[in-house]
Amino acid sequence: MTSAAVKKPGPNAHRLAQMLRVDHAGEYGAVAIYRGQHAVFSGLADKAKTAAMIAEMEAGEQEHLKTFNRLLAERRVRPTLLAPFWNVAGFGLGAATALMGEKAAMACTAAVEEVIEKHYGDQIEALGDDEPELSATIAKFRADELEHKAAAEAAGAEEAPGYPLLAGIIRAGCRAAIKLAEKV
Repeated sequence: MTSAAVKKPGPNAHRLAQMLRVDHAGEYGAVAIYRGQHAVFSGLADKAKTAAMIAEMEAGEQEHLKTFNRLLAERRVRPTLLAPFWNVAGFGLGAATALMGEKAAMACTAAVEEVIEKHYGDQIEALGDDEPELSATIAKFRADELEHKAAAEAAGAEEAPGYPLLAGIIRAGCRAAIKLAEKV
């Protein structure tokens, strides 16, 4: 399908619109989280490796966001009305966890990616064979999110002070954000 083509609504148009709205909001929020973390770590010589890792992950999320921007336009789906909130909340979460230290920033990434990976898996299953191109896109993004989670864990995510509580709060927030973005 060319970028100028518009996908006609089908019987699952409402559910597909919810999926795309949530996925767009999630990638928008992920970019904001990484921007917040990068704002804290960039320019600190002793945090250069972490800043570079975060910049690389942010670039991947930017590509995902571009894809969902295109899909929203092609399918005439409005983005979430909560985007300004996600921008502030995401940046704040990223900056706050970065200020707690590198391991806390990685704990944030691991927790977010855990929820998103499951969310994308559920979407792939729900789409079945009805939307092969969309399923393939989501499957690729899911693999990217798993790579981010693995990188965060390798960088010490689970060694963050209070990891179980911190990760639990972040995962709960992500699940709530998914539910809100479906509707608003």
